[in-house]
Amino acid sequence: MDHRNPFTIDSKLVLVTGASSGIGRVCAVQSAAMGARVILFGRDIERLEKTRALMPNNENHLIYTVDLTDYEKVASIVKDLEVQAGKIHGIVHCAGISTTLPLKMITPDKLDLFFHTNVHAAIHLTKLVTAKSVMASEGGSIVFISSVMGSVGEVGKTIYSLTKGALMAGSKSLALELAPRNIRVNCVAPGVVETPLSAKAVYNQDEDLLKKIKSYHPLGLGRAEDVANASVFLLSDAARWITGTTMFVDGGYTAR
Repeated sequence: MDHRNPFTIDSKLVLVTGASSGIGRVCAVQSAAMGARVILFGRDIERLEKTRALMPNNENHLIYTVDLTDYEKVASIVKDLEVQAGKIHGIVHCAGISTTLPLKMITPDKLDLFFHTNVHAAIHLTKLVTAKSVMASEGGSIVFISSVMGSVGEVGKTIYSLTKGALMAGSKSLALELAPRNIRVNCVAPGVVETPLSAKAVYNQDEDLLKKIKSYHPLGLGRAEDVANASVFLLSDAARWITGTTMFVDGGYTAR
């Protein structure tokens, strides 16, 4: 029997997108706390530097400022990573945008924006990082941060639900395609998590609406650490037999 701790990600190289704030920031910090060397992707250099300052052994972690929909720049950065960082063992893809928008306000341009940001960018980056020259030869783990909205409905969440459901569906086929190389693909689907972004949400501006949202979560609203801990688990060898599925981290939201 192997007595090594399967839950550690010590010595793994992990890429975290959207690492400049919120869930992405905490995923980066938690990954570093569990022993990983982390590559941080985000659009704001100052906020990325703040994230890195929160991480243990912060001089070991790399920062890249990039808009993930700038596909040529992303490809150039990933090529650079082969030289600067070494083989990657995992991705936690947190970058994304959200909105509440009624059907009458949906336009083709808005659909394009959300799909390019939440879906196209995620798949493009995954294709690049899972190349044999980039991903570790022993395999790795891809974690997409989806949402309960990819599985259940809510008024005004049509576009957001479409993109998050696409990640859930696509991860299943990716898991089958990449399994021969021991690359696992999973989603984490949070409920409502208290972050700087959610503080600006419509429901946080209305006491009755906030009370309603809280009532959907039997264990209360989540913290970014809850999502980060689930992501670190999926990166670890403790999840070696888990692929093609979605882990709901939602305080009981989907149990209703």
